[in-house]
Amino acid sequence: MATVSKISSLLSSSKPKPKLIFHHINSFLLSASNLRALSTTTTTTGGGGGLRTTKTKKTEAALAKEKRRTRSDKQLDEDTIVELYNNNSHLHIPVLLSEVLDVFSNCSLTSFVDCTLGAAGHSTNVIRGHPELKYFVGMDVDPVASDVAKSRISSVLDDRKSSVKVFTVLRNFRHVKSVLRGTGEEHLEPSSVNGILMDLGMSSMQVDDPQRGFSVLNDGPLDMRMDPQASLKAEDILNSWPDSEVGRILRDYGEESNWRTLQKKIVQARLQGGLHSTTDLLDLIRHVTPAAMKGGRQGWIKTATRVFQALRIAVNDELKTLEDSLYSCFDCLAPGGRLAVISFHSLEDRIVKQTFLNIIKRNDDIPEGESCNSDLRKIIDEIKEKEAWIKQVLHGSDGIILTKRPITPSEEEESLNRRCRSAKLRVIQKL
Repeated sequence: MATVSKISSLLSSSKPKPKLIFHHINSFLLSASNLRALSTTTTTTGGGGGLRTTKTKKTEAALAKEKRRTRSDKQLDEDTIVELYNNNSHLHIPVLLSEVLDVFSNCSLTSFVDCTLGAAGHSTNVIRGHPELKYFVGMDVDPVASDVAKSRISSVLDDRKSSVKVFTVLRNFRHVKSVLRGTGEEHLEPSSVNGILMDLGMSSMQVDDPQRGFSVLNDGPLDMRMDPQASLKAEDILNSWPDSEVGRILRDYGEESNWRTLQKKIVQARLQGGLHSTTDLLDLIRHVTPAAMKGGRQGWIKTATRVFQALRIAVNDELKTLEDSLYSCFDCLAPGGRLAVISFHSLEDRIVKQTFLNIIKRNDDIPEGESCNSDLRKIIDEIKEKEAWIKQVLHGSDGIILTKRPITPSEEEESLNRRCRSAKLRVIQKL
């Protein structure tokens, strides 16, 4: 706790010292890592009276899951550490930032599209790292985030005295093709873009604003619209949609096992005036959750998180929009161009994974060596040689999936930013 106090004290000082902050945070992470290592074992007395160390079943399952992951080994730099722990910062923290920069570091980016601009955390760093950039397009449906992004991008361009043509548009990424055509720039026509990013995570500005209705921690209206101009709200679904549709949403989008009981109680609540605030919905969930599940991580908060996720997906038609947009984004890439997607829950990641496989038209029955001609093998070998982050690839007639397994945040980033723990990065390159 002493280390945490030192970090807090340094950050709250009028002149924070990044190197000193970085040193103390590294010390804290090392201690935390040692504690985790110790907690993975239990000591028991053997038959001969000696001590033997055995792993618990829970630990063994966790280790098996960890082995299947492609966890990033990137180290966070000092500037990122300070940004993550700056108590005065209200902006969305860009997840897997170093990993995203790696994806595009060996690309010549004359054009780049950020389909989910947010506060431009990823994009400002991409712009800084690519002096060859000529055209930038940022898309978002949230006007508040868009205004913040414009200011940050302008500041970066002023610092580097750049002549990048910037287009920021309040449109959903499903309209990426029409947005690019609308710029009137030949280099932004479909099949001409060098890099595209989709970060599907919720912005902290959205989650932390009670009036948006996204958070289970704050009282607010049952809104959940990503686009404030859209007509459908979560309140409409809960109070007027057919009960079978409400149940389907909870089952399919929230993967909630107790969906039948929740569906029944939501419909019954309509007889008492309906549900109109996040607190109304949370009270209902608390009363519905079985007594045996009310404590710990598997308690009512986990149920509430799944219910809120389900409603948000339904309000914004997120899954269908995502699938259609992945195809559109890939069509917009120039040969050699890359599309990177960060997802945050299994439903999204499943769609990204399957859509990428569909895009490259991969045939699982044909071994890689037989289906790949010499030119393609050469391309793949060159990519792997130049870029250490690429481990295993999948290829087809139209593209190469550069992440057979998704990249997940490093332990260091997870320790510093809890909201990133479920993030997965997948990347595809057009041939």
